[in-house]
Order: sequence, then structure tokens, then C-alpha cells
Amino acid sequence: MIPNGHFHKDWQRFVKTWFNQPARKLRRKQNRIKKARSIAPRPAAGPLRPVVRCPTVRYHTKVRAGRGFTLQELKAAGLNSAFARSIGISVDYRRRNKSVESLQLNAQRLKEYRSKLILFPQHNKKKLRAGEAGEEERKVASQLMGKVLPIHQATLRTKARVPTEDEKKFSAFTILRKARADARLVGIRAKRAKDAAENSEDVTKAATKEPKKSKK
Repeated sequence: MIPNGHFHKDWQRFVKTWFNQPARKLRRKQNRIKKARSIAPRPAAGPLRPVVRCPTVRYHTKVRAGRGFTLQELKAAGLNSAFARSIGISVDYRRRNKSVESLQLNAQRLKEYRSKLILFPQHNKKKLRAGEAGEEERKVASQLMGKVLPIHQATLRTKARVPTEDEKKFSAFTILRKARADARLVGIRAKRAKDAAENSEDVTKAATKEPKKSKK
């Protein structure tokens, strides 16, 4: 039997190389520096982002940066959307607050950002408006190169302790079985309670009957 080996496929034409990767790294760095210079003295990392929770039950314990602040959060911080975008705050018209905690957290985040912000005047020759920094403050200002108010994961660590007697007796299997039984028998139990309420006399008569004496 003569073997039919396919060994002449010119595989060198299909090899992908990445020799330009070091040069790309340098180019990305130069572009970052160029962008930071062009937007100075504004933060180089971009506008302020809100704290939001990841979707689904699997990941909702983690927090991350969202797209933009809601109109409710801006209102709670005493800002409007047009002014907020002009001072480096991202705005998202579609997102809505579904809890008071997220609203308060992001409103406090906006207030903290506003307290640390050095606002340059729009027109140098005109009179300074409310909230704009003077000449001395502007000399001290420097461009922020990192993220604006970085978001940190909140870690809750519980100390080791001796379990109580109730915790030792706790059985998750029993609790789940009881919950299933309660859910299954809810209709039957409601019907029994309704019948007992309608025929209360029969129930009382049955309860007052004397028990029969056993024959010897």
C-alpha cells in the first residue's frame, strides 16, 4: 500500500507573526501622552463615572463604573445635566435608580468630586462667576493622570466565633422541606380554615362531646 501524505501545503504563507507588537505598545503610550496634553488640565482618564452593580444574581455583589449619572442623582447633588457634562461628569439619560442606596451613594460621589474640583474660568478677561477658581488656585492645579475617584470593592470580613446552640441544631434540609410543604398545602389549609369558620357550631359540638367509655 502506497501512503498518500499531504506534506506540500506551503504552510509558511499562513503563519501569523506579531513583530509589530512592541512598536504598537510605544505608539499607544505616545497617543495617551498626546491626548493628556490636549485635554489638560482636565483628568487624563476621562470623565467621572458612577458606581453601579453588575447585572444578574451571580455578579450583583460586585460594583463597577457605570456609563453615566442619572438625572435624579444630578438633582440630588444640585447639578443640571448641561453643567455636569461641562465640568467632566458623564450623564446617562437611560439609567434609572431602583434603590435609595445607589441614589445616595452616587449623589455623595458627585458632591465629593465637586468639592475637590478646581474649576477654570470660561473667559479669562471677564469677571469670575460663582464656583470658578481664582488665579492662585489655578497655579496650584495639576492634571490627574489616574482614574477619577477610583471604585473599590467593599469587603466584609466576619470574625471567627463559636456557633450557638440554635445554629448547631439548624437543618437547611428540614427548613426547605417545610417550605415546600407549606407552599403545596396552602390551598387545602385555606379551605379547611374557611370551612371551620362557616361551620363553627359543628366544630364546637364535636369538641364538647364526651369520649366513649371502653367496654371491659
